[in-house]
Amino acid sequence: MNVIVLPTYNERENLRHALGRIREVADGHKVQVHTLVVDDDSPDGTGELADELAREVPDVSVLHRTGKEGLGKAYFAGFRRALEMGAERIFEMDADLSHDASYLPHFLRLIDQGADLVLGSRYVRGGGVENWSLSRKAISRGGCLYAQAILGLPYRDLTGGYKCFRRTVLEAIDFDSIDAKGFGFQIEMTYRAHKMGFRIVELPIVFVDRKVGESKMSSDIFFEAMVNVWKLRLSQVPTRPSGSA
Repeated sequence: MNVIVLPTYNERENLRHALGRIREVADGHKVQVHTLVVDDDSPDGTGELADELAREVPDVSVLHRTGKEGLGKAYFAGFRRALEMGAERIFEMDADLSHDASYLPHFLRLIDQGADLVLGSRYVRGGGVENWSLSRKAISRGGCLYAQAILGLPYRDLTGGYKCFRRTVLEAIDFDSIDAKGFGFQIEMTYRAHKMGFRIVELPIVFVDRKVGESKMSSDIFFEAMVNVWKLRLSQVPTRPSGSA
């Protein structure tokens, strides 16, 4: 079973289109995908729309959370629910249409070929970003290079949010030990999977900036991520016991 965890906060204008596009790609490639919308009590009515769409669109369910606690917490709640549902492959994906659903079969192909975690990468050959200012490109690329250098990781896109995990990766990571609320949690999840010896590969993707709604990025989230990189570098991150599957 393949489950897409789709966190939402004030994404009412994008959600119907995002779910429709996922369904279109899944049907076109004959891939079975269930989309789990995780809504953090959006004041714009996203949660109510999600419930309506779950009644209309096949393979959609909704997890309602009380209050906004950050992207990381929303994903962890979604991961736990997906594992309870029996998912074998679990996706992270944005609801603002910046992540093209046409890549979904390519993620699954790489998992089938032996990858444990596939990172949608903007910064490998064939990847890129569209509709970003030069300053935002510099901040994003600089943040990835910074984390890569401090943590000694070989992966070029550490802050991206389009990923596919094999079930065993999420089962091995202690979500409660991760405090980062913003995209710093993206870095930490990849770092922990790497330290545990899971096979991680990057899939080139083109990220297209949202056309509707507001970005959730803030200076607080950015600085949290930069500080968290050093915390990770200096901490004892668990590794898998030798001989584990």
